[in-house]
Amino acid sequence: MSDALGRTGKLSDNNTVYRVALTRSDLSVVSSGVAIKPGLSLGGYATFTRYDDTTMLTGDLVATETELPKVTDALQARGIEQTALHKHLLEQSPPVWWAHIHGMGDPAHLAQGVRAALDATAIPPAAAAPAQQPAIDLDTAGIDNALGRKGSADGGIYKFTIARNDAVQDSGHVVPPGTGVNTALNFQPVGGGRAAINGDFVVTAPEVQNVIQALRRGGITVVELHNHSLTDEPRLFYMHFWAVDNAVALAKALRTAVDATNAKPAQ
Repeated sequence: MSDALGRTGKLSDNNTVYRVALTRSDLSVVSSGVAIKPGLSLGGYATFTRYDDTTMLTGDLVATETELPKVTDALQARGIEQTALHKHLLEQSPPVWWAHIHGMGDPAHLAQGVRAALDATAIPPAAAAPAQQPAIDLDTAGIDNALGRKGSADGGIYKFTIARNDAVQDSGHVVPPGTGVNTALNFQPVGGGRAAINGDFVVTAPEVQNVIQALRRGGITVVELHNHSLTDEPRLFYMHFWAVDNAVALAKALRTAVDATNAKPAQ
């Protein structure tokens, strides 16, 4: 898979999931006056999950509006399904789209299909991680306290990944958390203790309205509500959000939304 993709990934979930980051560090995207760091919103990926009978490909490819038709053609030509097409940001320039993908079968063949789609974009070669993460100009202790769990710094973004308690299945196979069925909360410092926040909540149908209401009480905008998969069980919805405000106040608002979902407690 690494040879086919031309980049390496990391194993997780007892070495059953191989995840390859496909971050669009080449794009200069501005949304609502904020210059978006790649780690806030532009982090595409592909995951390959190993089962006894097959390998499942899932992922999220970031493409400009100009690239998108060529990405679509490359995926369709190689039998890779597109299961969602949407945006993570409002008022963005240039226009960017996020395309979710799904496939089953031989892992090398699936990786070749993803590579063909990547070749239709200007995504740069993978870069080595910095030896030391840049400092986060936010009250991270206050954010941790508000959310009741500890985040991590990644490329100038303060991040939280929160798994669900549900056992998720797709196409008759258990889907591990490492494939991306997690709530993702990202904080980008914008100065003065304020942050731009972006990410998505993964929720079931009964949870959707409660999460929307929790976000709006905190002044957080709902950007998108959609599915990533065509055949998952339980049926999962993904809710993207955006706000710029005091980071700790936003974390408190996000906490009420997290608590409205069947999230795993902090370790």
